[in-house]
Amino acid sequence: MTRFCSFPKPMAILRHVLRVLIPVSIALTIYLYLYPVFGACAFPLPPSSSSETRSPFLETAKSHWVPAFLANATATATATATAINSSIEEPPAPALPSKKAPFRLLTLGDPQLEGSTSIPIEYLGVFPHAKSLVRNFKLSRLGIKQALHDVVDILLEDTFNFFESVRKIIDLFGNDFYLAHIYRSVHWWTRPTHVTVLGDLVGSQWLNEAEFTKRANRYWNRVFRGAEKVPNSLQAYPAEEYDLSGYLSRFDNDTTWARRIINVAGNHDIGYAGDITTNLTARFEKAFGKINYELRFELPLPEGFDSKTLYDPDTNTESTRLIPELRLVVLNDMNLDTPALSTQLQDDTYTFINNVINTAAAVEFEGHYTVILTHIPLYKPTGVCVDQPFFEFHSHDGTLKEQNQLSVAASKGFLEGILGMSASSSAPGGGKGRRGIILNGHDHAGCDTYHYVNQTAEGGELEWQVKRWRQAVREKTVGKEAEGVPGVREITVRSMMGDFGGNAGLLSIWFDEESWQWKADYDTCPLGTQHLWWLVHILDLIAVVGLVVYIACGALKVVGLDVDGLFWGSSKASAKMPAATTQTEKARAQPKSG
Repeated sequence: MTRFCSFPKPMAILRHVLRVLIPVSIALTIYLYLYPVFGACAFPLPPSSSSETRSPFLETAKSHWVPAFLANATATATATATAINSSIEEPPAPALPSKKAPFRLLTLGDPQLEGSTSIPIEYLGVFPHAKSLVRNFKLSRLGIKQALHDVVDILLEDTFNFFESVRKIIDLFGNDFYLAHIYRSVHWWTRPTHVTVLGDLVGSQWLNEAEFTKRANRYWNRVFRGAEKVPNSLQAYPAEEYDLSGYLSRFDNDTTWARRIINVAGNHDIGYAGDITTNLTARFEKAFGKINYELRFELPLPEGFDSKTLYDPDTNTESTRLIPELRLVVLNDMNLDTPALSTQLQDDTYTFINNVINTAAAVEFEGHYTVILTHIPLYKPTGVCVDQPFFEFHSHDGTLKEQNQLSVAASKGFLEGILGMSASSSAPGGGKGRRGIILNGHDHAGCDTYHYVNQTAEGGELEWQVKRWRQAVREKTVGKEAEGVPGVREITVRSMMGDFGGNAGLLSIWFDEESWQWKADYDTCPLGTQHLWWLVHILDLIAVVGLVVYIACGALKVVGLDVDGLFWGSSKASAKMPAATTQTEKARAQPKSG
């Protein structure tokens, strides 16, 4: 008897594939959309005054367990009742203050949104040599020869550019949502009080107005959808008499500033010193905010605090304690070094810095803290970070074309000017300077360092030194201001681009009432490369399409349609024909009786 092969059933194959694909797709999707949870991402916590060990991750998780409206209502009711019933003997029990830091800054570096300048068909056209082929195809030797060249260019150049353009369009579309996923996921889980993007918001300073507007719209409507620019009225210029930008909540119930993004100008936004013009500056400020301004946030004093212990020019001049306040300085540092194309814009930057210095509290006072948000990192010798010192100048006019870091002189101005630190112990406040921290981008790989000077060093000129933060902590270089070693931490935030792991920085700053000083700590929350984002969504798409097809085929089978038979056509029928023929031949081969 002849044996015939049986065809596999498509429905069965699809069913087995979906049994594996759907669980894998669901698992990866859950991980992707909850990656800050699986990565235990959380803002660092202030140290506890008791022996209680607290986990930043668990404290973050608790903020999701307790309904936000309940916490807000409790805090609001307590504040209202205290204000109204201030004279009652037993005030109502206060709401428990948050255990998290009152200032939690989500820091994002260098998204660098690309656009049409990276898509060949946008500036070359679609199959441009095809048009040339039609134009040059003439019945002459020269025309035929040129036509043959055009055919070759169509096959080898135009076709490649077309498919590369399609790939790039898809890539840019997905990259926007990849960056948006980072912002949305980390913001939702960690619950920052403030957000900043540290420069290079777009991919090039040499964009025309139309392209710049497109990228700005993608920035606000796709990547950071739901966020808003800091109101112009709050982007203040330094002054002796100033209005507060807001208050820091001890109850973690104010989300006003969490929706706003503090944008910092980068070299790809307005250019280096040899590129910056008033036009480049104006369009950036219109779309994203000023390039130089400050914000001031005050931390309300705890209930029952004796305000008489604070400095008062009339009643208590001996105290050095001020009301706790954070000062955020947003600074364009691309034109601090020379030569600059526009001396006027450079003068504006230095004037701004001088006003920051002149309006700061004296270095002897305690209670204020300066957070400097800028783009280009301070100077570091080769080997400290990934980027090494690099300067390049335009050949036509000698102005600064590119730099990886600030010069030694500009960096020294940061440390000794804005922060008031000094290599001399005889300087005001012993040269300890103002407490603060510096955050920037530019170096996509990121770097965490500590700049310091040893006032007690013997021999030679006292110079600023820098170490990796962990090394400085391990060697106990940090925290030795009282011993004549003032210093400041500088954090260069790793880029949020996919090639650098989709990083987000988490900076916590809290106030220590015992020492009357602000303190800070920093952590990171990486997603991973963009390939993970693409993989998950491609698998999800395949799984959804496969499931829809399987359900549709099942429905057709219920109504009596043989889906498997339709798939293979008449294969089964053809396979049965030889068997029937064989039986006929056998019947005919039987001897006839009679």
